[in-house]
Order: sequence, then C-alpha cells, then structure tokens
Amino acid sequence: MIKVVKFGGSSLADAAQFQKAGQIIRKEEERRYVVPSAPGKRSPDDTKVTDMLYGCYGAALTDEEDFSEEFEDRLSQIRKRYEEIIEGLGISLDLEEEFLEIREKFLKKTGRDYAASRGEYLNGRIMAEYLGYTFVDAADVIFFDASGNFDAEKTDRILSEVLSQTERAVIPGFYGSMPDGSVKTFSRGGSDITGSIVAKAVHADMYENWTDVSGFLIADPRVVDNPKAIDVITYRELRELSYMGATVLHEDAIFPVRQEGIPINIRNTNIPADPGTLIVENTCRKPRFVITGIAGKKDFASVTVEKAMMNAEVGFCVKVLQVFADNGIAIEHMPSGIDTLTVFVHQDEFADKEQKVIAGIHRAVHPDFLELESDLALIAVVGRGMQTARGVSGRIFSALAHANVKVKMIDQGSSGLNVIIGVRNHDFEDAIRAIYDIFVTTMI
Repeated sequence: MIKVVKFGGSSLADAAQFQKAGQIIRKEEERRYVVPSAPGKRSPDDTKVTDMLYGCYGAALTDEEDFSEEFEDRLSQIRKRYEEIIEGLGISLDLEEEFLEIREKFLKKTGRDYAASRGEYLNGRIMAEYLGYTFVDAADVIFFDASGNFDAEKTDRILSEVLSQTERAVIPGFYGSMPDGSVKTFSRGGSDITGSIVAKAVHADMYENWTDVSGFLIADPRVVDNPKAIDVITYRELRELSYMGATVLHEDAIFPVRQEGIPINIRNTNIPADPGTLIVENTCRKPRFVITGIAGKKDFASVTVEKAMMNAEVGFCVKVLQVFADNGIAIEHMPSGIDTLTVFVHQDEFADKEQKVIAGIHRAVHPDFLELESDLALIAVVGRGMQTARGVSGRIFSALAHANVKVKMIDQGSSGLNVIIGVRNHDFEDAIRAIYDIFVTTMI
C-alpha cells in the first residue's frame, strides 16, 4: 500500500508542528511520499512565510537605499524562521548556499513565482533531512507549457519514472517549471494540487491531506455553531461545495486523483486520531443526513430578461450570454422560465460594465422588460441523499419562511444533487442556519 501525505502551512509552521507531522508519517510505513507547504502562521497575528517572501521580493524591486535595507531585513527574518525550525528539530542542515542564491535571484528580479516557491522549497529540504527521505525538487518533475498551463502528460511521465526509483521522497508543493526552466507556481493553496499529482504518479492507494481541521464540516463554523463533520463525500459533491466557497481543499486538487479513483482523506495534524473526511468517486454508504453540506457566497448581481415567447426564439439564451462574454463577465448561475431568463454574476465584475451589458442585451434580443438587482447571495445545498429524498425543496422553503428569509430564486439541478437558493446578502447567515437546522439539528 502507498500513501501520499500533504501537510499544509499550519501543520508545518514551527518545529513543534514539524514533529507532529513526523510522528504521523513514521507511524505508518505506507506514508512514503510527502508534500510540504511553506510554514504558515504560528499565531493569529503572525505572518505566513509565503507572504514574507512576497514582501521581501517587493522590497528587492526598488533600487532606493532605504528599501535595500528593508530587503536585507526581510530576508533575514525569513532565514530566522527556518533556522528556528532546524534548531528545534535538532537536525544538521545548513541553508547558507540556498539563501545566497535566493538573495542573488531576488536582486536580479527573477520573478514573483520564484520568490513564492522558495517557501515550499526550503521546507521540503528541511522535511527531507528530518525524515531521512530523498529530496526531489518539484521544478525537476512538475511542468507547465509555454502558455503557463499545467502539462499533465509530461509531468505524469517524468514524475512516475523518478518516483518509481525512489522508495521514500519529499516533493515540495505549489510549484513546477516552465520550458525555459523558470519557476512557475500554481494558484495559492496549490500544494493540494501537487499532492494530488504525486498520488496519481505513484498510483497511491490513498492521498492524505493533513491540515488544521478534522475534515469538512456540513456548514461554515463562522455561521453555524459547532456544525457536524462530513464522514464521506463524493468528488461531485465536493466540487459543488468548493465552487460555492468551501475552501478546505483546493478544488483543482480533485481532478488528478479522480481520474485514478484514488480517495482523499482530509485529516487534522493536531488531532491525528480523528478519522477526518473521506473523499471518494462514489459510495454505497448512506449519508448520516439528507444533505452533505451547505456553502455559499455573497455579493452577486442579477440581470433578469423578460420577453414574450422567449422559449420559441432559437438562440435567445446564446445571444444574451454572448453579451456577457463580450464584456469579459463570467456567469455564475442562470435560472430561467418560459418568458424570463435571469443571469447571476459577481457584483464587482459587473458594476463598471452594467450599462454596456444593458445596451448589448437590448440590441441582441430586444427584451420586453429588463431588471437589475444587487446585493444578492447564492447558497448551495448539496447531497447525494437528496437524490432519493422527497420534498427537499419544500423543506427548504418552509425553513426559510420560518426564519423570515425571502427567497429570490431557487433552482434544482437535473441530477438532484444540489439546490441553489438566492437570497439577499443580509439574509445569508440566517438562511444557512435555517437550512442546517431543518436538515441536521432536527434529525439528531
């Protein structure tokens, strides 16, 4: 059995956290490949190393003398963070050459991607030394094409070959390399993606993602007090929840392992005995509740287009959507009726272009009526149990009515896996609590 383990920044913030991670890795022989993030915050008012690196590189971009002093001071603080970890672990590792190279490349303005990647690179060096594992630089095995897109085929081929000859290895997360050899990073949180890529390359039996929470919760704990944990969730359910704001796992980390049918286990470094949340392709296991999770986002705007006999006009929807595309505005949701079509977009993307969009829609489809609304929120209620349950939408309506929440829109996908509800921003929290109570609290 092979397990790939990824540790987030909070799990590797200092030497004490490193030791917890080391105990977890050594506890099971199957944990053969480790993907570390950069050190995260040690306390709420602390700074992540990645942000320290961005700040240091920003200071290097100017030639002014006072900023030169700031650059040296920032680099010294970063070095101190790593030296404290090394000293706390009691290992013999000298990063002098690495920091000389970082200093040189920062002053040569090598790029923000290179700067950000050093957090994971240095933590990878420390982790490999601490565990006695082989260090494999992600820049040598993870590749992007000339356009900056991840090259999955080349990566899988070379990474598989390298790791097949390496019994135990540490591969830093978050970055890879471009065809010219320069460093390229994934988006923030991209170490999750690296772990998934490694799991696919070694045909892992399990991808464990260790963080500071015991898996996914049914609802945001900032909204619902002590929400229940999710035991098992499918990739499809996770995708729906991630899209609507659930952020325990980088959503792009799903795809490499999903292709191979590799389960993901979200675990808590600080409470390793907790089983966490298991993410699988599919399962016969019945969920504890009808719903699996609730997630949502605020600050949407809606554009409602009304025209008699709209449904009989070929290409009507395409023409409306083309107006948004021409203005570079992404569509979030699009419920429709016989004579109406409503398009939900992010308010901040839409605000400066609303008059162009209105004019474009009038020219494209000549609507009878057009209405705009702002300060809206979308909430996704997701669950495989909803596919066989009766009266889900009715229970949602009832719960929201009881909480005095006005529903602006409700739409259920054809799969029956999710229901999307639109409410006012100021009703967002009350709506989530009401839905949680009707499907979870009353069922306990």
